[in-house]
Amino acid sequence: MGRYQSPIRGERENAIVHHHYMERKCLKMPMKSDSIYLPVSEMPAQWYNVLPDLPTPVDPPLNPATKQPIGPEALSAIFPMALIEQEVSKERWIPIPDEVLEILSLWRPTPLIRATHWEAQLETPAKIFYKYEGTSPAGSHKPNTAVAQAYYNKKAGIKRLSTETGAGQWGSALSFACCKFGLQCTVYMVKISYQQKPYRRSLMHTWGAEVFASPTDRTNAGRAVLAKDPGCLGSLGIAISEAVEDAATHDGVNYSLGSVLNHVLLHQTVIGLETQKQLKMAGTTADVLIGCCGGGSNFGGLILPFIGEKLEGKPIRFLGVEPKACPSMTRGKFDYDFGDTAGMTPLLKMFTLGHNFVPAGIHAGGLRYHGMAPIISRLVADKIVEPVAVYQTDVFDAAVQFARTEGIVPAPESAHAILVARNEALRCKRENKPETIVFELSGHGFFDMGAYDAYFAGKLEDIEHEPET
Repeated sequence: MGRYQSPIRGERENAIVHHHYMERKCLKMPMKSDSIYLPVSEMPAQWYNVLPDLPTPVDPPLNPATKQPIGPEALSAIFPMALIEQEVSKERWIPIPDEVLEILSLWRPTPLIRATHWEAQLETPAKIFYKYEGTSPAGSHKPNTAVAQAYYNKKAGIKRLSTETGAGQWGSALSFACCKFGLQCTVYMVKISYQQKPYRRSLMHTWGAEVFASPTDRTNAGRAVLAKDPGCLGSLGIAISEAVEDAATHDGVNYSLGSVLNHVLLHQTVIGLETQKQLKMAGTTADVLIGCCGGGSNFGGLILPFIGEKLEGKPIRFLGVEPKACPSMTRGKFDYDFGDTAGMTPLLKMFTLGHNFVPAGIHAGGLRYHGMAPIISRLVADKIVEPVAVYQTDVFDAAVQFARTEGIVPAPESAHAILVARNEALRCKRENKPETIVFELSGHGFFDMGAYDAYFAGKLEDIEHEPET
């Protein structure tokens, strides 16, 4: 892979590196060997496409009416051709446009940090590292693909993007990206999260987006849901239906998705590619890689660049963590299903709880999706990825312990990975194995303090979904 030669060079590169240094210094972030920072010049210049390397090909999307594989023309009404090409590309490496790299350089490369204080408290022989994606303007990993999607849509002449959001991380990321490229942005935010996370809404408004609590009375899909259940708390499937309908029924408007699809996971591979370099700098290799799973984007972004090591025989483990309240991988069926509630999308082969499933109102709103990305689903089916389902109260217990030792308050979604990282570290303690554990801290929890208040007040419930037989 060639080194990035772009407009970010010389004085600009030095200014960015100095900015990152001063920002860490002012915020009293770790300035020691436990924090591994890549220079801007080491940012990945290409995305890694795992499709050519999968041992079993991903099943193609199907036309719901004919049950035949769909062609690019079926997606062109809501996606620009560049993203459609990336969705089905067989090229292993896809260049990242300079315009995208320049914006990503505002916060990338992100740090890989060793959790030495947490290791000491757990008394584990394991080394625990976390890839911290909370340094982005939106506070999560989501801008990695939002910037790319906004760029390609702007280039295609699109004026507005419509999208859904669960916890608000994706909605705020796309709002930021649209602001950078001069696009309008409409966000359908799952109603329970709209109520629980008001400051995510404020963030989206700050970047110029309009935000609506889904289900709404703005779309046929939303009105149909409200007619059956006026008090519906919403779901990502419902919000997707509304956003897709908005895009399909208005000129100059496209739809943008923050997870699940192949091109989204492709854009997120900057995470794993940086992590590989940083582990090499730390003089170690990963034994276990862990990430939370809702639609699969942050988890895929971390693990996909490491798939080759697994296929070559290295005993590396990939643990995808989901809530027991919405356990698509551990309790769902591996079958074709719609990506949305109204059945407006193509059929995708994935682990699914059914497109009509409306999960409980847990605080990890970004993990309340009925299906899993086709790529991740294929890896689960092939026993390459190990799915793990956990309870909400255990997640917050681990999150608080982590915050009190490492200082960072994690998003509820990210805390799912923290819990399983702790479980793996304690396993290493029992087995006296000095393994290297790497998890992705996909976003900070500064907009989620209401969830922490509920935990401290003992108001969180442990909900376990039992599929119908």
